[in-house]
This record gives sequence, structure tokens and C-alpha cells, in this order.
Amino acid sequence: METATLKSNLYQVNDYRSPDCTLSPFNLPSLIATMKQSYSWANGELNAMILLKRPDKKIILTAMHEETEIESFQSNDSITFQIIEGKLKFHTRKGTVTLNEGQLLTFDENAKYRLTTQEVTVFLLTLSNSINISTNN
Repeated sequence: METATLKSNLYQVNDYRSPDCTLSPFNLPSLIATMKQSYSWANGELNAMILLKRPDKKIILTAMHEETEIESFQSNDSITFQIIEGKLKFHTRKGTVTLNEGQLLTFDENAKYRLTTQEVTVFLLTLSNSINISTNN
């Protein structure tokens, strides 16, 4: 499989919430359409949009072109992939899992992984850092 050279277009959704607001609705079909109409997407670049960024959690909407591979990620965080459209292969030393549209994968190990796709794929990536999570007693 040929590895695509990726340029990432990472941007953050404008946050118009008040500090007291805990609800964060997003129109995913609209955001995905915007990502796929961008100049960077037309040029074959990976698109990613940060939907939530806090010290303990990040949620990133990501769109990958077909025949794309992202290598050598290592996560110290708990990660979750939720496939919105397409199909994503998640590879580790222990094996490979194929995720289809509507499926969810959680991964809690501190391990290298890589992602591959044979078709246009859009997914939500959630990174949770348990070290930064505190409880109020």
C-alpha cells in the first residue's frame, strides 16, 4: 500500500458558549461538508477540526482521503474512534481492527498505532487524559 504524504489542516471551531454553559451541540453533517469543500481537502490534505479542547479531553473531527496512512502515533491517553462515514483500520503490534461506519473503538494502552483507510473516512477522535482528571469531594 502506498503511504500518502499528509499535510494536516487543523482548526478549531469557534466557541461561542458562555463559561456557564455545559452543552456543546455540533452539526456534524454540516461540519463535514465544510471540511470537504475546503481548499486544503481539494489539495489532498488531511482535515481535522477540534470540537472540544480541555486539559483532560480533546474531541477532534477528522476526514481522511482514500488510500491514506498515518503512522507512528503513540498515545499516553485513552483514545476513542467513532466512525461517522467510511472504514478505518487501526493497527497495533497486537493486531488490526477494522472499524466500519457507526462503530466505536476504545483503546487505553500506551502503545504505538497507525491508521489506514482505503476510502474517504470521517471519524471522531476523543483523547482523554486521566492524569488531569480531578474529582471534587
